[in-house]
Amino acid sequence: MPDDIAPAVGKLPIKMLHDRVLVALRKDDGDRRSTGGILIPATAQVAKRLVWGEARGVGAGVRQVKVGDQVLFSPEDQHEVEVHGEDLIILRERDVHAVAAERIEESTGLYL
Repeated sequence: MPDDIAPAVGKLPIKMLHDRVLVALRKDDGDRRSTGGILIPATAQVAKRLVWGEARGVGAGVRQVKVGDQVLFSPEDQHEVEVHGEDLIILRERDVHAVAAERIEESTGLYL
């Protein structure tokens, strides 16, 4: 591949396929504080803590998640990828535990 084509390849549009969701992690999901004020580093081992991220792209087979939604998922069910200089995660829709968005009705019975 010639050198002048290689930089342009990294800027191509991306289409997610099937039931895949492209997610950006929230910046605030790093270090956190306990209710008592103790700083808990992001690397601390906790029992299967779920994390929130923002959906940046969805495949044609995805029914419940839209681009821009906040999604809750397990960090163990992820595949990391760098897209246009940003670290993102690819998930299957079935690995998303919850969706937070303006369009969701308040009367779902769930309180997250």
